[in-house]
Amino acid sequence: MNLNPYLLFNGNAEEAFTFYQSVFGGELDITRFGEMGGGEELSDEAKNLVAHVALPLRGTAHLLMASDCPPGQTVNTTNPPYAVSVDLDLREEAERIFTELGAGGEITMPFGKTEWSEGFGMVTDKFGVPWMVGFSPVE
Repeated sequence: MNLNPYLLFNGNAEEAFTFYQSVFGGELDITRFGEMGGGEELSDEAKNLVAHVALPLRGTAHLLMASDCPPGQTVNTTNPPYAVSVDLDLREEAERIFTELGAGGEITMPFGKTEWSEGFGMVTDKFGVPWMVGFSPVE
């Protein structure tokens, strides 16, 4: 079984995933609303919105996925009821990812040793997506 986060954006999914690609690496697979059947009645702007984007996470079978909200819909990004959790086995990689995700965002818990982890921190990125980044050494 794989459990893959699927995020929703208000028209900036491509910008967000280009940023995530710079943090995590990998190749983006993007499908736009205009490329899907039945999109002829959409405006040019709506046709260019992301219907689905996937970013394979290096060294895993997991994907980070998302889409823009369909035309006429929005998602509340003010206080999302979720966080994307990333756990890494190299401290330097965890610290790098935490720092890069925090660029232009807000650190809600600085990265450091906790009761449950050798390294853990929380950040909300510049797109309003909350992240929990942890370090668990391989034993």
